[in-house]
Amino acid sequence: MTDLLTSLRQSETLAEGARFLPGFAGDQVESLLAEIHAIAACAPFRRMQTSGGHTMSVAMTNCGAAGWVTDRHGYRYTATDPQTGRPWPDLPESFRSLATRAAAAAGYPDFIPDACLINRYEPGARMSLHQDRNEQDLAAPIVSVSLGLPATFLFGGLSRTDRPRKVVLLSGDIVVWGGPSRLAFHGIEPLAPGGVPHRTNLTFRKALGIPPQEAAR
Repeated sequence: MTDLLTSLRQSETLAEGARFLPGFAGDQVESLLAEIHAIAACAPFRRMQTSGGHTMSVAMTNCGAAGWVTDRHGYRYTATDPQTGRPWPDLPESFRSLATRAAAAAGYPDFIPDACLINRYEPGARMSLHQDRNEQDLAAPIVSVSLGLPATFLFGGLSRTDRPRKVVLLSGDIVVWGGPSRLAFHGIEPLAPGGVPHRTNLTFRKALGIPPQEAAR
């Protein structure tokens, strides 16, 4: 049934600079999940705290030259995992290739990510409307890959009060946003249970604003 739904859906523009690519990663789901398992063995998933002391319902980890973290000191990118003291695992080439191809398909041919935030949603977990604005290079787009359970993606405007559009994301779907939509508010409605344990989301960014090969030196 999921394969049939994917075949019936079409790529579409969500807003200026934002593109929905249904099933773009469909043939890579299992290999991507295997890579995530290896990453989590080195940098385990954890539920981080916001600066206000709220524990997030979504578990997170990272890979790449920098990782996004939140705690009492606020939101930021770090070169090392605060939990292990080691550098975040390398960004797999399969991740980089997928993100680059998806960005190009959405109209961003020069995107090369240097960071990937990996979110794991158990049933009931959600992500409130927010902007991705901690990256040094806001000219680069965001590439978001959905794996596992379906989710309702909320994609709004540049103000939190703008009414968001709702898009059902299936495993293998990708959303790319940048340009005029780069700072659009977005989120995920509470996840419903289904036939698999959770939803995993890969969010590729250009966090450092410098070429990844230079950041690794």
